[in-house]
Amino acid sequence: MPELPEVEAARRAIEDSCIGKKIVRSIIADDSKVIDGVSPIDFKASLEGKTIVAANRKGKNMWIELDSPPFPTFQFGMAGAIYIKGVAVTKYKRSAVKDDDEWPSKYSKVFLELDDGLELSFTDKRRFARVRSLENPVSVPPISELGPDALLEPMTVDEFYKALSKKKIGIKALLLDQSFISGIGNWIADEVLYQARIHPMQSASSISKEDCATLLKCINEVTEFAVEVDADCSRFPSEWLFHYRWGKKPGKVNGKKIEFITAGGRTSAFVPELQKNTGAESTKAAGKRQQGKVQKVEHNDGDSQDEEPEIEETAAGKSKVKQRGINTKRTSTNKKSKESNSDNDENDSDEGLKKPSVKAKQNRSSKGKGGVQKKKTGGTSPSAKRKLEESGDEEDTDDDDNEQDKDHKLSSKTQSKGKKTTKRTAEPRQTRNKPSKKKK
Repeated sequence: MPELPEVEAARRAIEDSCIGKKIVRSIIADDSKVIDGVSPIDFKASLEGKTIVAANRKGKNMWIELDSPPFPTFQFGMAGAIYIKGVAVTKYKRSAVKDDDEWPSKYSKVFLELDDGLELSFTDKRRFARVRSLENPVSVPPISELGPDALLEPMTVDEFYKALSKKKIGIKALLLDQSFISGIGNWIADEVLYQARIHPMQSASSISKEDCATLLKCINEVTEFAVEVDADCSRFPSEWLFHYRWGKKPGKVNGKKIEFITAGGRTSAFVPELQKNTGAESTKAAGKRQQGKVQKVEHNDGDSQDEEPEIEETAAGKSKVKQRGINTKRTSTNKKSKESNSDNDENDSDEGLKKPSVKAKQNRSSKGKGGVQKKKTGGTSPSAKRKLEESGDEEDTDDDDNEQDKDHKLSSKTQSKGKKTTKRTAEPRQTRNKPSKKKK
């Protein structure tokens, strides 16, 4: 799929064949998923009659500079490609248009005809690309959020080592992060890590300065060479991992077995015999599940960018749903506990903000005393219940403090035990009704 070398090859083809020529006709696809933020009619009006001044690129993004803004800007996605009729641009996996296909392709999103008869088309078969019309592409996302370009803005060893030492994530995931360094995609990341003998899950912060220097050298060499041959993979060195990483079953490179894991949300090819994970234990633990599935990962021949992250996100989503379920259960339990507490305090709330009467205190004290007594004795005889009621009515107010202490302790138990304690405190109410039958 298009990475820095493929996008750079497209930029150079436009620069070599289209500079100084006027756009006389354009066809913009009615596809709001790819044509982002502008209507086909407005986009068409912004192109026709304009002269192409330059072709620029940063990372995997390219924009055509016209003699006046706005400028068409292309984010290639998974299968975006530039084709110029009669001009060989580049060929790479997932290429949507073949020499014998219809022209312009049914997958064309932007078609331009120039004043000398040259025709240019941006196609996207899978619709993951984004085409925009921007006044100043470098000042707004996504280009404004990109890190230094891997080809045009190479870091020094010291800068690279310092940047890596602050990152505690796997090195493969970091290389794919376009805000850290732009232009590196899945196959380049696998290639440079293989050549530098670094495991994809190795913690970036644990990589030594010497290995950082080797990795930076590999990044520079791989991108520069791929650009020199216009991203023509048939001209890549035969010892590169690139040639052996696309099969559905693990193969071998230079006699060493290739295996696949998921790193940075992508299917990643590596050679265990040469690429050892010597990072911190925390990073090893983070990647333990993925490393445990070596050879069990079904390798996608297309190395799909849109499929694997969705699987991981779905898994993460299930995890979150499960956690929310647990939290909901706890909330429900707490709610029930609060409701039982409010039932126990029902008599108190009837009095509002007024100070409770002595009789109310005595009633609550009797309930508390009855509840405690039942717990200790396992039940109360009818005569003992009558005695308890009589003593509750005649009880001296001097004992209120002691009874309130008992009531307070019972309330604490109610908060901790919920419904069970509520049942105990409710039973003395039935006891108070029995003497009335005796009087009858």
